[in-house]
Amino acid sequence: MKSCFTLKSNITSIAIGGFDGMHIAHQELFKRLDSNGGIVVIETGYANLTPKTYRAIYTTFPLFYYPLDSIKHLSPKQFVILLKEEFPNLKKIVVGFDFKFGVNASGSIEFLTSFFDGDVEVVSEFFCDDTAVHSRIIRDFISTNNIKKANQFLGKSYTIRGDVITGQGIGKKQFVPTINIECENFLLPSDGIYATYSILNGKKYESVSFLGHRVSTDGKFAIETHLIGKDISELPNKIDIEFIDKIRENKKYDDVTELKNQILADIEVAKEILGF
Repeated sequence: MKSCFTLKSNITSIAIGGFDGMHIAHQELFKRLDSNGGIVVIETGYANLTPKTYRAIYTTFPLFYYPLDSIKHLSPKQFVILLKEEFPNLKKIVVGFDFKFGVNASGSIEFLTSFFDGDVEVVSEFFCDDTAVHSRIIRDFISTNNIKKANQFLGKSYTIRGDVITGQGIGKKQFVPTINIECENFLLPSDGIYATYSILNGKKYESVSFLGHRVSTDGKFAIETHLIGKDISELPNKIDIEFIDKIRENKKYDDVTELKNQILADIEVAKEILGF
C-alpha cells in the first residue's frame, strides 16, 4: 500500500469518501489535492468494484484506510478532531456534494466548514452524458450487460482479479485452451461471453472470456479466459481480466461440434472488437 510509505505528517490535503471504483467523479475530487495530498478511504466492507486495497492501482496519491466500524461511533466534532490529530499539517479537505460524517451521518458539510480551521472544497455532482456518476450506477451497468457504459463512467476498463485454478481439462482437448480463475470480492458481470484483455505477469493479451454456468458440459459455474493466438504453458498464480464488451449471452449446446464452432465464432467477434 502506498500509505505504508507516506507519513501522515507530510499530508497537507485529503479527499474523503468510500471511493469504490475510483471512477471519473472520484477523480474530480483527487484533482483538487495538492502535491502532498492523500486519500482517506472510509471502508464499509461493501466495495466490490475496487475492493480492499485495489483502489491504489488507480491513483498516485497515498491511501489511508479507515474501517467504518472503527469510526462510526464518533460525533462529527470527534471525527474532525481525529483527522486533525492523524494529519497534523492538514490544511485542506476535499469532499463530494453529498458528504455526511459522524454518528448516524449527522455531520454536514456546513459543520465541517465551520469547525475545520482550514479550507473545505466541495465538489459538485459529476455528470456523464446527462447521467450522474455514482458507484451504484456503475454496478447496475456491469450487472445488466452494459460494460461499455460502465467503462465510460469508470474512465477505464472494468477489471477483476482471480486465482488461477484447475479447470475441467476438456477445453484444450475438444475446444480451445482456457485459463480458469476463481474470483472473490469483485462484482462479476452477468453470465455470458465477453471480449476482454487478460493480464498475466504484467503483460496484456487479447482474449475472450466466459462467465457463468457451463450448461453445455458439467453445469458448474466458471470463469474462463482464452488468450487469442497464445497458449501459455506456465501460468502465474493470479491474473486480471479487463472487460471491453459483451459478445453474447450464455447458451446451451447439445452438439459438441456446434459448441466448438460457436466458440471459434466468438473469438472472431472478440478479435474485431479488440482490433486484433
